[in-house]
Amino acid sequence: MDPRTSVSPGPEGLKALSHPGRLRMLGLLRERPATATMLATRLGLNSGATSYHLRQLEKHGFIVEDTTRGNARDRWWRAAHHYTQADAAEATTPEEHDTYDAYLQAVGVIYTEQLQHSLEERRTLPAAWQDAGNLSDWSLHLTPERAKALVEALHELIEGWPEDPADAPGAASFRVNVNAFVRPGTLATEDVEP
Repeated sequence: MDPRTSVSPGPEGLKALSHPGRLRMLGLLRERPATATMLATRLGLNSGATSYHLRQLEKHGFIVEDTTRGNARDRWWRAAHHYTQADAAEATTPEEHDTYDAYLQAVGVIYTEQLQHSLEERRTLPAAWQDAGNLSDWSLHLTPERAKALVEALHELIEGWPEDPADAPGAASFRVNVNAFVRPGTLATEDVEP
């Protein structure tokens, strides 16, 4: 998989990704190929539920069978893309706005879980990795245009950051989440139309 490929799903694809279990599976498959049994074990699910979710991910083009592995009994799966992009501006109906919101809620659940797990294991990491992690936040007074420009600049920086080879001594999968939003309670009104 080319590390820079992305997918921009439509409403049906976003609906399929609005299930946190599917997002977890997709995230794992973006790290390395796996079978339904391997994913079920890792996620604490039964293999029937895992197979169902894998079929849904395949149906919407998020994963593909890894035909270089396995046999007739063991189907291996891999992610079809490195990351997902969803644009709220593409939603035109109330149902599509609801689907987009449900997808973002699922993403928020996954981010929160991953952050919590990283904090739980932080003290077991080598000192260099403990020092490399960071939890920071800033509150900036910006117009929507400048806020969007900041987010785009962050994306450009991260997407252009060269990765170390997988076999580099000490290299590991390093997660960077960009969470940018208007501080809750400062602008939202009950009368906002989608």
